[in-house]
Amino acid sequence: MKPLKFQPLLKSTIWGGSKIIAFKHLDVKQEKVGESWEISGVPGKESIVADGEMQGKSLNEVVKELKGSFLGEENYKRFGNEFPLLIKFIDANNDLSIQVHPNDKIAHKQGKKHGKTEMWYALPSEPDAKLYNGLKMQITPEQYKEMVENDTITDALAQYDVKEGDCFFIPAGRIHAIGTGCFVTEIQQTSDVTYRIYDYKRKDKDGNYRQLHTKEAAECIDYTVQADYRQHYTPMKNEGVGMIECPYFTTAVYDLDEPMTLDYSELDSFVILIGLKGKAKITDNEGNEITLQGGESIVIPASTQTLKVEGTLKFLETYV
Repeated sequence: MKPLKFQPLLKSTIWGGSKIIAFKHLDVKQEKVGESWEISGVPGKESIVADGEMQGKSLNEVVKELKGSFLGEENYKRFGNEFPLLIKFIDANNDLSIQVHPNDKIAHKQGKKHGKTEMWYALPSEPDAKLYNGLKMQITPEQYKEMVENDTITDALAQYDVKEGDCFFIPAGRIHAIGTGCFVTEIQQTSDVTYRIYDYKRKDKDGNYRQLHTKEAAECIDYTVQADYRQHYTPMKNEGVGMIECPYFTTAVYDLDEPMTLDYSELDSFVILIGLKGKAKITDNEGNEITLQGGESIVIPASTQTLKVEGTLKFLETYV
């Protein structure tokens, strides 16, 4: 079966910017696009196949039809008919709220299906772009509540300048926020559970303060303090460079300017390729061809043995 492209789901937000439509080479008019959901199995927000024999089907319909040959046999046992990863591009023209996500255990206790562990890979961002990831000082649950109430919670958070190629891991329980000027790829568990801790006292389009989830968030927060929350890796040409490996996804970055064959014969999983810049022709072991360029994402079925990539292309590779 050939690799699949999906129709992007563009979401306008109060903090959205103007980068996504141009980055994705789209001929559409939409204001303040904050997110493009590239690959989604979230019920009610599922990606739709863009072309080919599966055109018009939702991602989870594809999973239900093809089962382990698409998802991977072990993945199908683990996740059933729900695709396990959600891929987004996020363009922040303003600060996003300060958030935390539950782990699977807490999510189940709170009546949710899945927790949310995620990662960010920075695309070309503004020169003064910053984000928060993790605590920089030890605080207690009581101090957390006080700092939210007196508008000082950001004083406890580790802040980072952001430039293209930066990588951050956000396990469930870690407080975080994308800041003004950030443009990132986000890879996460299939979950739309976000607990808003603090929102800078902003009001929505109707003049109301946006809902905070202080109590739910308090159950989730991991108060561990680390010295550094940035993922360090050494970029290299024409080979895969691993960045994140966790129970929910494994991600590497490739920067190719010569042909390369990716061998998936020993991998029991679908693979997602996320184009960052450039363009390439991709051919699988059955002779199916597809192009991938910056701003596009494709899903490679688990039955695929090899992929030949020809062109100049920088991309992320992620799988479960």
